Amino acid sequence: MLQLKGIAASQGISFAKAYIFVEPDLTVKEVKVQDVEAEVKRFEEAIEISKKELTIIKDKAHENLGADKAAIFEAHLLILEDPEFMGTVKTDIQSKEINAEYALKETSDMFVSMFEAMDNDYMKERAADIRDVSKRILAHLLGVDLPNPSLIDEEVIVIAEDLTPSDTAQLNKQFVKGFATNIGGRTSHSAIMARSLEIPAVVGTSTITEEVKNGDILILDGLEGVVYVNPDEAITAELKEKHAKFEAQKAEWAKLVTEKSVTQDGHEVLLAANIGTPADLEGVNNNGGEAVGLYRTEFLYMGRDQLPTEDEQFEAYKAVLEGMGDKPVVVRTLDIGGDKELPYLDLPKEMNPFLGFRAIRLCLEEKDLFRTQLRALLRASVYGKLCVMFPMIATVQEFRAAKALFLEEKEKLVAEGVAVSNDIELGIMVEIPSTAVIADIFAKEVDFFSIGTNDLVQYTMAADRMSEKVSYLYQPYNPAILRLVKNVIEASHKEGKWTGMCGEMAGDSLAIPLLLGMGLDEFSMSATSILQARSQIKNLSLEKMKELVDKAIMCSTTEEVLELVEEYTK
Repeated sequence: MLQLKGIAASQGISFAKAYIFVEPDLTVKEVKVQDVEAEVKRFEEAIEISKKELTIIKDKAHENLGADKAAIFEAHLLILEDPEFMGTVKTDIQSKEINAEYALKETSDMFVSMFEAMDNDYMKERAADIRDVSKRILAHLLGVDLPNPSLIDEEVIVIAEDLTPSDTAQLNKQFVKGFATNIGGRTSHSAIMARSLEIPAVVGTSTITEEVKNGDILILDGLEGVVYVNPDEAITAELKEKHAKFEAQKAEWAKLVTEKSVTQDGHEVLLAANIGTPADLEGVNNNGGEAVGLYRTEFLYMGRDQLPTEDEQFEAYKAVLEGMGDKPVVVRTLDIGGDKELPYLDLPKEMNPFLGFRAIRLCLEEKDLFRTQLRALLRASVYGKLCVMFPMIATVQEFRAAKALFLEEKEKLVAEGVAVSNDIELGIMVEIPSTAVIADIFAKEVDFFSIGTNDLVQYTMAADRMSEKVSYLYQPYNPAILRLVKNVIEASHKEGKWTGMCGEMAGDSLAIPLLLGMGLDEFSMSATSILQARSQIKNLSLEKMKELVDKAIMCSTTEEVLELVEEYTK
């Protein structure tokens, strides 16, 4: 028996034989060509075939996984239209008189290296997209077939070096019981899609393709991030028992769908979901979401070649508000820049884009873009309970400027005779340490706070969360972070306002007891985490968690905090 450790990317335990996902040999050599125009034409034909295939895959992803996952393939189609990328290949064919395969490989390698050298996760994922698209074109040029995961017709666990977005979107969960890869992380496309499909996944094992053969019996533990190869009877029995307990636990959580989120001693909080598109609402409602705590509107702007119109945005916001009925919906205004770029916006290239021209800073300068979004939100406001949140607010002046634009557009719409709600809450995302420090001043002006811990932690600790060398400093439970979060919550409560949290920390079982004790009003997380969090909260005492917090903020280290959490929750 062999045991391989990786990263737990999607929860669950599965038992099946191995299906080795083998890529065809796409090795190419440089060949001089006589007729360069015929070679360019051959390249263009391969692009057209690839477009047709990707359109089919995109439609299938939209049907099975939702619009935000399908947007990945919109981006792939845009790569096929990219004049810089495709133009470089054609220029190389013509100027160097070389075969299309080699020109494509050279160009693809150059772009992939450029993106992989960037120090943020989003840009590294763009490298994966370019690699995926290039591989598809190259296969057509070479006349070989790419493996088709949609043809799998028996229960298997897929083993691969990596799974591209195209591969993962075609997995049929009836037969594919899980997958394990050599590379990847929790934020990679394949991991996100595995969670959407609700199939277990373990990524980043380094060597699984070398250690496993077709037909090997596997147990994939997506709870611990372990793959067992040809397990013995004892391990099989142990994992079957663990699987049964997990399934029973899920069945117990499912009973909480219609229940409120209340502690042992009667304190009620709101469990909300983070979403990207209206298609995500099904998951929110199926998992008992009591609100949308973060609607990431940037998905409306991505995977296309021009800005969305006011009417397009209005329909998307209206759909979410109507879908949630009388439950609150927190919509974050455009958060582009940093790790999220739009090819049709000519944004400046910056040394440190995370600290640069992004989010509210971009919107306050590109006022027409911002006003269009605000008008769409205002028009949709009559269809539900709307809360509008401005991201990346660093100063009170920024909030005032954004609010002024919002009120101007409201006044214009009212003058035009357009119905607008008078019960819209305006808040800010607290993700910059300076904002958290003067939360008492902000609390006098805003209606609510939502704490974005992903950025708040990395900015406070001066540590890029995507950098392996300083990953040890990404410490959500560090007493410094806890004090900032507590300060924000207390400042809002003193002014009769509320505070939510939409960062990863809100759905973290280790953080929930601390956040509860600090008085966090709303916990927003991925929809699939809601029932588990509700179950945990029902077994906690608010008064006891307040004691935990009093001690935790006096700790010296993250380790001491975690020991306390364990002591107070066991």
